[in-house]
Amino acid sequence: MSSKRILVALGGNAILQRASKGTAEEQFDNVHKACRHLVGLIQQGHSIVITHGNGPQVGDILLKDELAKDTLPPMPLDVCGAESQGMIGYMIQQSLRNELKRVGLNLQITTVLTETVVDANDRAFKNPTKPIGPFYSASEAARLKETKGWFLINDSERGYRRAVPSPIPLSIVQGQMIRELMDLGAIVIAAGGGGIPVTMEEDSRGVEAVIDKDLGAAVLAKVVRAEILMILTDVERVYLDYNKPGQRPIDTMTVRECRNFLEQGQFAAGSMGPKVESAIRFLESGGARVIITSLELAEDAIQGKAGTTIVA
Repeated sequence: MSSKRILVALGGNAILQRASKGTAEEQFDNVHKACRHLVGLIQQGHSIVITHGNGPQVGDILLKDELAKDTLPPMPLDVCGAESQGMIGYMIQQSLRNELKRVGLNLQITTVLTETVVDANDRAFKNPTKPIGPFYSASEAARLKETKGWFLINDSERGYRRAVPSPIPLSIVQGQMIRELMDLGAIVIAAGGGGIPVTMEEDSRGVEAVIDKDLGAAVLAKVVRAEILMILTDVERVYLDYNKPGQRPIDTMTVRECRNFLEQGQFAAGSMGPKVESAIRFLESGGARVIITSLELAEDAIQGKAGTTIVA
């Protein structure tokens, strides 16, 4: 196939897996493995921009803040997101540079600290739903609600967690710069975790919120004029009746079929749902193709040999 500009969205499992302790060594090892597959795409002649999840890393940063609160002042959520972007971007750019060197390629790679614009009047701000950070007892939750004004929810009966808004991403502040870097031939890592949420009224201001990383990827893909949005997750493809006796794989879907399946409740809100919604947004904004597959099958999927392909 001809060379394409691809937005590659790495799932959180590509960096920090659930059974891991979260050490730097573990995360670097996972990132190295991910980068080998990304190099395969580059060797096929494609131009890639990379985005990634950051949920586990931000959770760890928030937990550190909680444990050190009597010694150091905790940082707001937007600052924690920025910190995670820098850390993960560093790991990816170093690992990818080393993997490219092993196959005889010398390409410029950079991480852009990325802000994503949201609407200050987004209704999500009145209905916080995204749990973040450590678990608290009922008494601790009551204290935090009183002293910090946090909204806390009982998360799966495991304890109380802070819940924050998840507004819809509208645009990328650094979008033009990212596109220009790609036009110069650089590989760019951007909009980690969906981007740092900011409002753009009289001044730019970070907000206490979390952007869905898949919806953020769709916005970034449009901004950089990617032809393909590739969402790499922990399953080989999209399934109907997932984890049920009649589970059925989907090779191809149209936007209309995606909408129908979403209405039927086929794709869970916390997992495949946002991925399919981001596919719809990208395709309706002019994108050519969306691929959902596992990291290991990325090279086959771009050639139509694996994964689920979604078209307009």
